Amino acid sequence: MTTYRIAPSILSADCARLGEEVSAVIAAGADLIHFDVMDNHYVPNLTFGPMVCAAVKPYASVPVDVHLMVEPVDDLIQAFAKAGADIITFHPEASRHVDRSLSLIKDAGCQAGLVLNPATSVSVLENVLDRLDMVLLMSVNPGFGGQSFIAHTLEKIRCVRALLDEYEAKSGRRIALEVDGGIKTDNIAAVAAAGADTFVAGSAIFNQPDYKAVIDAMRRELAKV
Repeated sequence: MTTYRIAPSILSADCARLGEEVSAVIAAGADLIHFDVMDNHYVPNLTFGPMVCAAVKPYASVPVDVHLMVEPVDDLIQAFAKAGADIITFHPEASRHVDRSLSLIKDAGCQAGLVLNPATSVSVLENVLDRLDMVLLMSVNPGFGGQSFIAHTLEKIRCVRALLDEYEAKSGRRIALEVDGGIKTDNIAAVAAAGADTFVAGSAIFNQPDYKAVIDAMRRELAKV
C-alpha cells in the first residue's frame, strides 16, 4: 500500500517567523519540509541560502527536502548537505555532469533526486535510476509560488510511475515520486491516482489560517485513491 507524504513548501511561509512556521506545520501533520532554493540565475527569483537552512534545521523534526533551482549546483549541494539537508534534488539542465552531482549528494549522506521541468524529457532518468531516491516533477514552471497546476502533468506522472515501477520490480528498490506546483485539496487525489506519492504544497497550506485543517483535508482526499 502506498504511503503518501505531504511536504509543505516554506516558500509560502511567513519568512519573519520561519522557525515557528516549520514547527507549526509539522505539528499540523507535515511529513517533510520542502525548502526551495532559487538563485536569480537558473530561475528568475531569489530565495534561501544554506544559512537559512541551518537556522531552520533545529525546528525540523521531519526530513528537510531541499530543491535546488540553481546553476551551477555542485558547490551548493555540499553547502546544503552541511547545513542539514536530508534530501537534495536538482535540475539536470543545471549540472554539467548529472552523475557526478548525484554522487556528491550521496557521498554527503543525503538522499538524491532529479527534478524535471514541464518541458524536460523523462528520458534523462533512464541511466541514473540506481542513483535516485526521488524524482520531482514540476507541475508549474519553476520560479514562483502560487501558480496553477499544468493539467498535462498527469500524463507525465503516469509515465514516470511506470518507469519507476519497472525499476522497482527489477531492483527491489522504490524511488519516491514527488510533484510540486499548484497542489491543492481539490486535485491532490488525481495527482496521487496518476502515481505520485509525495506532494509539495505551499500557498494551499500557508495561506490558510488552520494548517492542520488543510493537511487533514488533503489526507481525506488521498484516502479515496
